[in-house]
Amino acid sequence: MKNQSEVGRLLADLFDDLQRGAILWQIAIIALALLIAWQVARHLRRRLTASTVAADPERTMRISIGGMNRELFPLTALLLLLIGRWALQSYQPVHLLNIAVPLVLAMVIVRGVIYLLRHTFAPGGLLRSWEMAIAWLVWLGVALHIVGLLPAIGRFLEDTAFRIGQQRLSLAMVFTALLTIVLTVMAALWIGRMLEARIMALQQVEINLRFALTKILRTVLVVMAILIALPIVGIDITVLSVFGGALGVGIGFGLQKVAANYISGFTILLDRTVSPGDLVTVDHFYGEVTKLTSRCIIVRGPDGTEAIVPNETVVTSTVINHSYSNRRVLMRVPVQISYSSNLETALKLMLEAAYSHPRILKDPAPTALLTAFGDNGINLELMAWIEDPEHGKFNLNSDLNLALYKSFRANSIEIPYPQRDIRIIGGLNSSEMAPK
Repeated sequence: MKNQSEVGRLLADLFDDLQRGAILWQIAIIALALLIAWQVARHLRRRLTASTVAADPERTMRISIGGMNRELFPLTALLLLLIGRWALQSYQPVHLLNIAVPLVLAMVIVRGVIYLLRHTFAPGGLLRSWEMAIAWLVWLGVALHIVGLLPAIGRFLEDTAFRIGQQRLSLAMVFTALLTIVLTVMAALWIGRMLEARIMALQQVEINLRFALTKILRTVLVVMAILIALPIVGIDITVLSVFGGALGVGIGFGLQKVAANYISGFTILLDRTVSPGDLVTVDHFYGEVTKLTSRCIIVRGPDGTEAIVPNETVVTSTVINHSYSNRRVLMRVPVQISYSSNLETALKLMLEAAYSHPRILKDPAPTALLTAFGDNGINLELMAWIEDPEHGKFNLNSDLNLALYKSFRANSIEIPYPQRDIRIIGGLNSSEMAPK
């Protein structure tokens, strides 16, 4: 009944303002505030984007300017509505403005939080779900505030409490703590994202060291955000010791592999044995390292498939890094010619095919060797070095084979077929050959 009375009183006040004509002044203030805010935001957005971003085109500045552009309109409208309500409330009721102010404030909060989320976390379905949840939560809080239910809900959450040791915790305190922690962690991750962009732009610093610094910085910022948020809401940090033992047991049993992967990730980053762009063979998978994360490395094979290799596997197993100290890779092209073909000419044509290809290095020089005398022909092998294996070896092998095929045909170099000699000893008469 009390809730109904609050809603009824709100509707009655709005209807009274409508009858007295007081609502017209409030509508005019709201419309004027929105119009002025739109024009101001449009003008400032152009000036900020044209001047500041042009002077400092770094990603961190673009992020800051983007956040200001999203918040200019609702912030300006909120400021103008507050001024209009302050000026009008001395002469008449401002019930409609009392509703408009929290609505615009909710728009400011929703836009700001969603902007931080989009520049903190990777895009995807989970991010969109978080955006929808936060938006609904904010608008629900505004609706409860307008209808007068928010104080009652606050008292209920405050009265519902439990104890952990000597610490009394209410639902209101837990909810406030979670909200504060989420906001502080988001702010820390956002700051870490901006600092990460600046660190990754330092070309004079080795790439693995940059990755390690960004991950350590992000971890430190998150821990500091939690340690700062808990005392703000009145939770003693020593309460965390209650969960320390349980966390240790969890890591010892269920999270052992996860913890090992994260520790191995920092080991990989610091010892610089594997870096983005390296060509590696790990766990029977060959490809280019495209990404290093705290839990795994991403290896892209020549066919485009990507293998997710846990960091623990990289640390504990043998990893063949084909470009650790030198990116040069040896190409081998086996060829077989008939015994009747000119061997010297074939070796010369193989070297010409290697020297004519732009990807083959001239130093060290390619070589053509006789490797063995086979059953069907003479086995030759072309060996050449390349320094761009990330562009593929299969396509280069195909180009060399095609060039050898054309030059061998033009110079009468025969590529033999398998040959078998069959001898019938003693012979067979017609009766023995007939089917039985």
